[in-house]
Amino acid sequence: MASNGPTSNGNGNGEFSFAGNGTAAGAETGAGRNGLAKIQTHKKPTNGICHDDSSAPVKANTIDELHSLQKKKSAPTTPVDGAQGAFAIMSEEERHKQQLQSISASLASLTRETGPKLVKGDPSKKTSETPKVSHVSHHHVLAPTLSISDSALKFTHILYNLSPAELYEQAIKYEHGSFLTSSGALATLSGAKTGRSPRDKRVVRDETTEDELWWGKGSPNIEMDEHTFLVNRERAVDYLNNLDKVFVNDQFLNWDPEHRIKVRIVSARAYHSLFMHNMCIRPTPEELENFGTPDFTIYNAGRFPCNRYTHYMTSSTSIDLNLARREMVILGTQYAGEMKKGLFSVMHYLMPKRQILSLHSGCNMGKDGDVALFFGLSGTGKTTLSTDHNRYLIGDDEHCWSDNGVSNIEGGCYAKCIDLSREKEPDIWNAIKFGTVLENVVFDEHNREVDFTDKSVTENTRAAYPIEYIPNAKIPCVGPHPKNVILLACDAFGVLPPVSKLTLAQTMYHFISGYTALVAGTEEGIKEPQATFSACFGAAFIMLHPTKYAAMLAEKMQKHGATGWLVNTGWSGGSYGSGNRIKLPYTRKIIDAIHSGSLLDANYTKTEVFGLEIPTEVEGVPSEILQPKNTWSDKKGL
Repeated sequence: MASNGPTSNGNGNGEFSFAGNGTAAGAETGAGRNGLAKIQTHKKPTNGICHDDSSAPVKANTIDELHSLQKKKSAPTTPVDGAQGAFAIMSEEERHKQQLQSISASLASLTRETGPKLVKGDPSKKTSETPKVSHVSHHHVLAPTLSISDSALKFTHILYNLSPAELYEQAIKYEHGSFLTSSGALATLSGAKTGRSPRDKRVVRDETTEDELWWGKGSPNIEMDEHTFLVNRERAVDYLNNLDKVFVNDQFLNWDPEHRIKVRIVSARAYHSLFMHNMCIRPTPEELENFGTPDFTIYNAGRFPCNRYTHYMTSSTSIDLNLARREMVILGTQYAGEMKKGLFSVMHYLMPKRQILSLHSGCNMGKDGDVALFFGLSGTGKTTLSTDHNRYLIGDDEHCWSDNGVSNIEGGCYAKCIDLSREKEPDIWNAIKFGTVLENVVFDEHNREVDFTDKSVTENTRAAYPIEYIPNAKIPCVGPHPKNVILLACDAFGVLPPVSKLTLAQTMYHFISGYTALVAGTEEGIKEPQATFSACFGAAFIMLHPTKYAAMLAEKMQKHGATGWLVNTGWSGGSYGSGNRIKLPYTRKIIDAIHSGSLLDANYTKTEVFGLEIPTEVEGVPSEILQPKNTWSDKKGL
């Protein structure tokens, strides 16, 4: 099969050949115009990097403590009464001993008077953590061309594109913290890091990227040099070479076959291999046979730390991108989302070079082929509103908009699980079954039922599953040019209207701003509403200056006649604490009116300050809530 990826530069290594594009200079934004008071902005210690899935480290000092957070003690099935008091207060060790004796006695027979030999704990713990796998079928042991270090050590086993069932076996047998849950999903632990580490992300600054990428204040691209990257790469590859086995996934990004990217992921954990099996596009056997040289390779040695004394390192974690070598190295974090978002960053660089817009958005399509994009930061309802039983799901998070239309970058979904319920999110709930990876959830140690409300390990619990687990997913995940671009904001100050129609210039302004408000419970330490901004609704992943992506979005919207909308899913009738959050059924009615096109024909009034066009009537929505000033009892507070 011919590769549709980037062309070789003729050096024999299949490296990218990149043409230089100058990066537009960023415009400084003003504040406090027209005498308006400044909104208090939530300042983060990460140079303005978006933290939509970053998380505080786990409060556990040892692996055993971490495991103890994962499993809940089951309630006793037999009440403990006074006669059993002695048993109830005996030590855990003594109780375990009596349990073993009781089981042994129950299984004893006339020919085996002493009963079977019972061992406390898991005997396999005494063996090597990564034993050799001599029983792996021959068709799974492959030796793709992988660079090795000067130590000349080679992989003992390469487990190549294993099936979910095989990866389940590997994880449960050899990885502590991996368990089969009652729904059939695989529960795993990501270690001390339960979210991304944006401050530890590094990008090689060289002649390829010097004039192309966005560097400096506000940029998520923290630089490193080629030499330091090679030091970390050597450390990662040496670690992987010394293991008895490694997992290799060869997969695709982008459902548009004309612009598909081939990726290879080399990892030490079955959990990571299954995660990427779900999140990337899975090749057919024929495509795998003719896969050839990948366009991009990840070396995930996350179990092994980087050297903190290495130049540019500020912790034992480092996620390093080298665009010239088309490689990524992960050290010191086992959070699987680093692989997903690392590849998304790569697509934010590669696709614009082909005049394709990469988007951090949800996307769905109506039965008549009308496509809508949903942009929104954490807590704005992007996943909830883009998942619609009356529409086809193209994707929940990452997309491309090319001359061919819109296409999903990924082959799966990565959904938040905290407080998940069958009633609120039936599609996600039903997708948590065999093949799905559950990260850092807590479950009952006996019946293995997951408690999605439990935050003992982290609030950032996640489920990764193939997109076909969603019943109304559109396969292949492609669609026509978008008709509507919906920008979601959870405004905790009660100022934005529930919906407003945007001009092209207003769409660009709000797209670059990426505004929402953090409220209590969304991040640790947040007690009062605080405004936050994330350029292009995904500042942590963009590679070029935000104005580059905004200009491309404006061009495509204008060319294909798309309409921009600003939808407030936050507060009405007052700010957080005095007003009320806009009811979800009302927001759904607004979204339905956008999809049907009826909102385009509505009558509009224009606000004095921002010039937003507000409809006077939306079917199924009380007209009085459409104008914020009508809902405030304290008009002076508005």
